[in-house]
Amino acid sequence: MAIIQFPKDMKWGVATASYQIEGAVKEGGRGPSIWDTFSKTPGKVVNGDNGDVACDSYHRYEEDIAIMKELGIDYYRFSVAWPRIFPNGTGEVNQEGLDFYHRFVDTLLENGIEPMCTLYHWDLPQALQDKGGWDNRETIDAFVNYAEVMFKEFNGKIKHWITFNEPWCSSYLSNYIGAHAPGYTDLQLAMNVAHHILVAHGKAVVKFRELDVDGQIGYAPNVEWNEPYSNKQEDIDACKRAGAWFIEWFFDPVFKGSYPQFMVDWFKEKGAEPKIEDGDMEIISQPIDFLGINYYTGSVGRYAEGSGLFDHERVDTGYQKTDIGWNIYPEGFYKVLRYITDNYGQVPIYITENGSCYNDEPVDGKVNDEGRINYLQRHLVALHRSMEAGVNIKGYLTWSLLDNFEWAEGYTMRFGIVHVNYRTLERTKKESYYWYKQTVHNKFFEV
Repeated sequence: MAIIQFPKDMKWGVATASYQIEGAVKEGGRGPSIWDTFSKTPGKVVNGDNGDVACDSYHRYEEDIAIMKELGIDYYRFSVAWPRIFPNGTGEVNQEGLDFYHRFVDTLLENGIEPMCTLYHWDLPQALQDKGGWDNRETIDAFVNYAEVMFKEFNGKIKHWITFNEPWCSSYLSNYIGAHAPGYTDLQLAMNVAHHILVAHGKAVVKFRELDVDGQIGYAPNVEWNEPYSNKQEDIDACKRAGAWFIEWFFDPVFKGSYPQFMVDWFKEKGAEPKIEDGDMEIISQPIDFLGINYYTGSVGRYAEGSGLFDHERVDTGYQKTDIGWNIYPEGFYKVLRYITDNYGQVPIYITENGSCYNDEPVDGKVNDEGRINYLQRHLVALHRSMEAGVNIKGYLTWSLLDNFEWAEGYTMRFGIVHVNYRTLERTKKESYYWYKQTVHNKFFEV
């Protein structure tokens, strides 16, 4: 037995997102989002599922906060539904939406839980998509206006702000691969979206500083680790490209003020390049206070001419997989955190998402999700290793508090430490909930 001991000032939490849990899509003055539209487009989401009800957290947030209080966490990371604040994306503020989030945040604070707010977790107002969405630079200004309203409203209440969750997903997954809303398959469009999201991030940071908001601001990209199958240069280069799509493409502009040239050159060969206007890179590279990291998986890869966008193919080397089919690869968690620190310095990092999909159902009132406990334990060991190696980790938030609407997978994939019966909406704490509760309380566990 070995004891994995975390620092006493380490922060612990859980994370969710508005469209995945809130429901009440037509209540409280909320306007439609691109996910309302996408999920109701035949063939886009498994079983035709949508977020109309989800976990009904719009009505049940007090119950959910009581569950969190018992868990003993420091932070709850949630996202605001932009169309609850601006039903049309811009124009008149919806006071009912602001009032809801005030009640919600006040209840968190009353229960000793610090809110960590994500401004954009993919639910773009449909009215803005109708005008071109993130391909239209006017959406940048609309986002900054929305961010300014939130900063002013919640200054003093919310101390940790995240501008964007997983910009790779909002751009490439959604507009090149087409798996998420709005569902396009155009590489140049996806690149435009990625760039405009980064500009919007930078402008929101500028606004945050101008307003002298009491708190800290960052963003939360998702990362993977791509381990070369061999030491052949072609394998190393293929994995470098595949990884840079997540890391360098979204980190270099923020931390270095430029896109990685080797990726720009590669994309040009594919007929796409970033459309940069004067001053864009200066805006994007505004200093941030912390970095959110979302990590779930990684893989071994090698060069394969004509395979995908980067002549890169994944090689199944026998890793165990979660129920969604993702490799369980805690070593990649350690390696990617080391890589980020080596390349971008000792920026303070919160793990804003890390978790696993296991579809265990209640048996006699218990959900025995041993797979999730094992996943969490192994990844927390990897996180501890990274801290011992000098990575500046400030906190860890697991995904997710609740089973919820898992985007294109609908309700077929469960990531929560609390089970949700989607018919009755009953919450059942899983064994992973109790394991995590003990870890949060003790700040150590045995392996």
